[in-house]
Amino acid sequence: MKTTRRSLMTAASALAFAALTATSAVAQEVTLKMHQMLPQQAAIPSQMLEVWANNVEEQSNGAIKVDRYPAMQLGGVPPELVDQVQDGVADVIWTVVGYTPGRFPATEVFELPFFVDDARAATYAYWTMYEESMRETDFPNMKMLATFVHGPGLFHTKDPVETPADLEGMKIRGGSRLVNQMLELVGATPVGMPVPGVSEALSKGVIDGTTLPWEVTTAVRSSELVSNHTSFEGAGLYTLTFIVAMNQGVYDGLSDELKAVIDSNSGLDFSMLGADVMLDFDARGMTIAEDLGNNFIEIDAATVEAEWVPAVQPIYESWVADMNERGYDGQALIDRARALMDEYKAAN
Repeated sequence: MKTTRRSLMTAASALAFAALTATSAVAQEVTLKMHQMLPQQAAIPSQMLEVWANNVEEQSNGAIKVDRYPAMQLGGVPPELVDQVQDGVADVIWTVVGYTPGRFPATEVFELPFFVDDARAATYAYWTMYEESMRETDFPNMKMLATFVHGPGLFHTKDPVETPADLEGMKIRGGSRLVNQMLELVGATPVGMPVPGVSEALSKGVIDGTTLPWEVTTAVRSSELVSNHTSFEGAGLYTLTFIVAMNQGVYDGLSDELKAVIDSNSGLDFSMLGADVMLDFDARGMTIAEDLGNNFIEIDAATVEAEWVPAVQPIYESWVADMNERGYDGQALIDRARALMDEYKAAN
């Protein structure tokens, strides 16, 4: 499926390339600074962002050049990436939305525990809801290139976790405010932390474990630092939401021809590429842990429903109430996300 999605993106963007070359050389030349938090060889930088940058350079006939700045080389820390793209420190960024807690509240619907069982379906729903409402309510001042989620989130811990009681006294890293709320509800002590800090925190004993999808474990080498991995049958423990975004002013300043190149490399297909990359690298992360002889624990669906879902249910009620206070209809966001995920699964 990944190949199909990449082919679709390439075919669509070729239209802009053909139009551009047909009108001869473009006088305007633009250099975009693309900034993100992980090493260039990590999954999303190498398999998604690099694809985007290469396509944009090629299809603009060299009028757009993309300078890549991995691992926060332009300075700052990951939670500052949104401000950096809005302020013009960077022109394009990839980031975890939850690193700016409460700033883009509608996106949190996909972070609710045991809510997402298909990253592609959730990515379809996320982009659709972005176009329907989030563009105005949450992201009015950014040019959005992609919105997507990762595969199932799970626990990676030093000691085995089979029941919520096993988390008592454990310091567990979370990547967003809702994940941290969920950790507290199941008995853990949440430690908020962007993913680049996980390796050091585990090795120094600052945390006893972390929540991560398998894909990210390859970048932070967590399977070499902890040996227990607890997953859940059905929907994942949680998901995080991501954006690839561009400075709106930089986009607005492009010629119509160059805007067409950016537009043809943005949207649902590009978002799906992000989900596909993360799902593909989930398998690689699992293989590394298997080769190390680590302990795999899967909580069956009946136990999830009996022990885990009741423990986290209060987060749904508090989130809906919080969203309503912010002027959103929290339950409507939940219902729309579920309907769109079901729509995608029925069609695929």
